Amino acid sequence: MNAARIGTLIRLDLTQRMRSVAWYVLLGVFALILVIVTALSFLVWSGYDYGGGGVYSVVVYMILLLVVLVSPTLSGNAINGERDAATLAPVQVTLVTTGELIVAKFLAVWLTGLSFVLLGVPFMLVATLGGGVAPLTVLISLLVLIVEVAVVAAIGVGLSGVLARPLFSVASTYLVVAALVVGTLIAFGLGGAAIRSEYTSHYRYAEYDENGAIDRCGEWTTDTYEVPRFDHVWWMLTPNPFVILADAVPTTYDQWGNPDNLFGQIKYGIRSAQKAPELESTWDDCNPGAYQDDQWPAAEDVIDSTVPSWFVGLGLQLLLAAALLWWAWGRTRTPARTLPPGTRIA
Repeated sequence: MNAARIGTLIRLDLTQRMRSVAWYVLLGVFALILVIVTALSFLVWSGYDYGGGGVYSVVVYMILLLVVLVSPTLSGNAINGERDAATLAPVQVTLVTTGELIVAKFLAVWLTGLSFVLLGVPFMLVATLGGGVAPLTVLISLLVLIVEVAVVAAIGVGLSGVLARPLFSVASTYLVVAALVVGTLIAFGLGGAAIRSEYTSHYRYAEYDENGAIDRCGEWTTDTYEVPRFDHVWWMLTPNPFVILADAVPTTYDQWGNPDNLFGQIKYGIRSAQKAPELESTWDDCNPGAYQDDQWPAAEDVIDSTVPSWFVGLGLQLLLAAALLWWAWGRTRTPARTLPPGTRIA
């Protein structure tokens, strides 16, 4: 690997991207959306003492969402787009190796995506001024954002090297990203609903007199029905970028013990899915005091008693990205023994 050659390729790629007027229009639209979202978030969270934490989490999630939506377009034609424009072959006949070409394309797309994150930093700083944002929350959320931008960039560049047509590679990149973001949610919901266990409920109702006192107790009744088992499929959510972000950020709580931002609320929901549901319950209307201690566990107890999974999901994403880049290297290296039909050489 030659750093000078890689740097030259990155500069050429970035110069081509920033020369377009559409690039600045895209940045302007990105900033406008963040302005609207930040303003609305302050209105929503203004009634809370920890409103800054809530606004910060919403802004970070919006940045991640917009980057996920934009990055496939920036990366999905990084290699085959140049092949289509007949600008790839002149580079391949120079001293640039295939590995340097792949790395340069990846870094150029990554830096392009990071420009959107950089554009969102002022909005993140505005949110922190509202209070309630821990420094560690800011640090970890930024690191996860940076890594997620790299993952999407690597997926797009890899598919652009594997597939011959730019349109197909861009569409495929969107499909892979959609599978990570939306597909994992669908698989989790359908999988949990498909796996069911029998739930048994025992109860007895009381009859009351005109003074509101218990007159007599009814007969015990038993009902059975099926409940979904999301505890068997919660792992399907681990590669989801939004779940990774929520699970990696340290959780902070309000005075009632509830998560005080969107990160913690999503983490609480995901961690709750890990816990197996109770499959039997009893309620005696004649002795309601016996069940006063049966309460939902506190959010902090649920989070502390369950397993973090962000590093597993991030590892799966990095493995996928590395595999696609390696595949792209194999399809792009020269001299090529075989090429897809209709592939332009020069």
